[in-house]
Amino acid sequence: MPDLRTEDAFRDTFGAAADIAADAPGRVNLIGEHTDYHGGFVLPTVIPQRTRVEIRRRADERVRAFSTGLDDQVREYQIGNEARGRGWLDYVQGVTAALGLETGQRTGFDLRIESDIPVGAGVSSSAALLVALLRALRALFGLSLDDVALARTAQRVETDFVGAPVGIMDQMASSLGRPGEAIFLDTSTLEFERLPLPSEAELVVIDSGITHAHAGGEYGIRRRESFEAASLLGVARLRDAGGDALARLGALPPVLARRARHVITENDRVLDAVAALRAGDVATLGALFNASHASMRLDYETSTAQIDTLVGLGQAHRDVYGARLTGGGFGGAVVMLARASRAFAVATAIRDEYVRQTGLQAKVLVPSAA
Repeated sequence: MPDLRTEDAFRDTFGAAADIAADAPGRVNLIGEHTDYHGGFVLPTVIPQRTRVEIRRRADERVRAFSTGLDDQVREYQIGNEARGRGWLDYVQGVTAALGLETGQRTGFDLRIESDIPVGAGVSSSAALLVALLRALRALFGLSLDDVALARTAQRVETDFVGAPVGIMDQMASSLGRPGEAIFLDTSTLEFERLPLPSEAELVVIDSGITHAHAGGEYGIRRRESFEAASLLGVARLRDAGGDALARLGALPPVLARRARHVITENDRVLDAVAALRAGDVATLGALFNASHASMRLDYETSTAQIDTLVGLGQAHRDVYGARLTGGGFGGAVVMLARASRAFAVATAIRDEYVRQTGLQAKVLVPSAA
């Protein structure tokens, strides 16, 4: 049943109570950036912030959708007549278009969306919306979608309908993730392992105040460059480049060599990070965070001066083992590994100094104020 705190809001918007509610978390990627679309390894974990949806079945094939904080009006469309280019509504349209193809589902619904996941912070607000909506529709209409199939559908919505060329990590993390654990995911096979986060350390996640988007721009350029590099190395994706790949990078154009070096070495860093997690070696894990950021800054060139400032403040703090940019880059959030029981003090101090130096309105996401 819907949360009683929002049931009245749904009724005020649509004139009747919702039938069902569902939610899904945002995620932060501990390490393994730009590896998922090459079939590589990733290590995400969920964050406390979530997207919540409430829906009510309709007797026709229309969808009416309202999103708090993003719009001030109810948006409508007819299932089967989905049309791109309507902003946040494209995620809803993409879901009904995908389900129509996959299951024949064409029954309409009223939808209310509420989220405390910041948009453009690199913590998967879009994946959380898609997973939450698909969970609600699965329950309402009895759809045969397990959690992995649900993540696959969510990814197809983002890539095929919304036009954001993302890998599968975000959707898998939001669909499968649980608090207190990381998911070691092989994006080639979708095999995954749940690993407890170390008790000796705590995560800090700070939104830099610089938004980014995946549906175009530099993210898409980096992706294309990495696949050009893979082609020159004789493989379809860099996951399959082989053990001698780094030695062969000298034959590539310098920019493409750097792109390939990041993806190949980042895959290795994920494996090393998993080993460090299993051993409880937080110092090594922190060093891998630092090395990952250096690779993203120099080889993949997805950082910014402001992000480097925020990461640098973390890396210089005595209670931080390591810090790195997380997500697609060009803005977004930074993840840090802090000493146990020191995360809140660390996050507050670093945020305040970053704001003083840059004037940007950063926000601490983890530890959550709630």
